[in-house]
Amino acid sequence: MTRNPDDYRPNVGTAVFNAQGQIWLGKRFGEDGPYAWQCAQGGIDEGEDLYPAALRELWEETGIKEEKLTLLGSIDEWLYYDFTEAARLNRRKRNHKGQRQKWFAFRYHGDGSDIDLCTHEEQEFSEWKWADLQTIHESVVPFKREVYERLIAEFTPYARPAV
Repeated sequence: MTRNPDDYRPNVGTAVFNAQGQIWLGKRFGEDGPYAWQCAQGGIDEGEDLYPAALRELWEETGIKEEKLTLLGSIDEWLYYDFTEAARLNRRKRNHKGQRQKWFAFRYHGDGSDIDLCTHEEQEFSEWKWADLQTIHESVVPFKREVYERLIAEFTPYARPAV
């Protein structure tokens, strides 16, 4: 399917792996149920480059600072997903069919004590956990599932204990 990039909000996603090779997931603030979890992600500001946007979004949503991270890799192409009608009702999403994302993978060099979900005034997550990369597609909203399956395929080499 051919998509018009202008119909999709530009976004960055971050896959953060701990020393054991597990990936960071946050539970979306105010949501419950089996599909409330996701990686940190967010919009790209006007004129902002992709990598700095990823670091900014990660810090705003998790409190993880750049000095605790090593870039492992990225996915070169844009990954797309379409919003459901209910998701589109969100004021930030009205003018877009969905999001197009550039994804970055990082190794986190910390023990979790510096993770702060209240770093930014607009809290995205109510709790967080480390998860097995191979299972993350089971805990995200169905309309994002294809993107997360791609993360599994692309980022599996990083889901190993750090050496």
